[in-house]
Amino acid sequence: MVQPILLVTGTSTGIGLATAVAAARAGFRVVATMRDTAKGGLLHAAAREAEVELDIRTLDVTDAGSVTSCIDAVMTQYGRLDAVVNNAGAGHLGTIEGETLDDVRAVMEVNFFGVVTVTKATLPHLRETGGRLVTISSVGGVVGQPFNEAYCAAKFAVEGFMESLTPLAATLGVPVSIVEPGAVSTEFVANVGVDVPAMLEAIGPYGPALEAYLARTAAAFDPSRAQTPDAVATAIVDLLLSEHPPARLQTSETARQFVGAKLADLDGSAVQGMTSGWVR
Repeated sequence: MVQPILLVTGTSTGIGLATAVAAARAGFRVVATMRDTAKGGLLHAAAREAEVELDIRTLDVTDAGSVTSCIDAVMTQYGRLDAVVNNAGAGHLGTIEGETLDDVRAVMEVNFFGVVTVTKATLPHLRETGGRLVTISSVGGVVGQPFNEAYCAAKFAVEGFMESLTPLAATLGVPVSIVEPGAVSTEFVANVGVDVPAMLEAIGPYGPALEAYLARTAAAFDPSRAQTPDAVATAIVDLLLSEHPPARLQTSETARQFVGAKLADLDGSAVQGMTSGWVR
């Protein structure tokens, strides 16, 4: 059998790194991409430890030329593409009175338009192989959360885009799936890069709410409570190997309950009752 070719974006740390390694273990030829391959040290180390080989390449999802160049090179070398995992993304913390519109646009660029750019570039190749498209969203793509307006807006957009694309792509033999992790103990949160004291000083009347939110978030992402990247990666690889992959997958029981509460909340009261407690 021909070894299936899988492209994963955002593999320098966290879920992307764990998915690249787990998929290689499962028999995929993994093209592991990241914006700056000089930051691939953790991925190289994980691959050595797992005794797997990865094809590590540069791909910046916010640069259409970078996306096209990478995918063209993959097709030149391998001649096929069997699966894509849209994983690259960036965290963000803030509220609209305390940030610029350019800040919001930047969040949309990497978390939404990056997904759209990679999807557009890879769909023709996935159609040729009957391959599948998997996009890592978040429970924040379903439930709006305080101090996450821009991030949740981007993930909501991803969910709407993929939910709309799914039935259409299926008519051409391409399964599309959205993966919704909850809190995961990765570098993603650390990479948000917020100077908390400075933000508290600058955010004015939102300060008490931010302090409450940060305390709640620290507890949720504590390694003793949060899901591990390896557990999320296992769910993603199972999805890639599934004969009939679902359109939407939560990666933990906590995530399923959280998303389920929103999907059953017709008037918004359940979500507001839940999230208002995070900022008090």
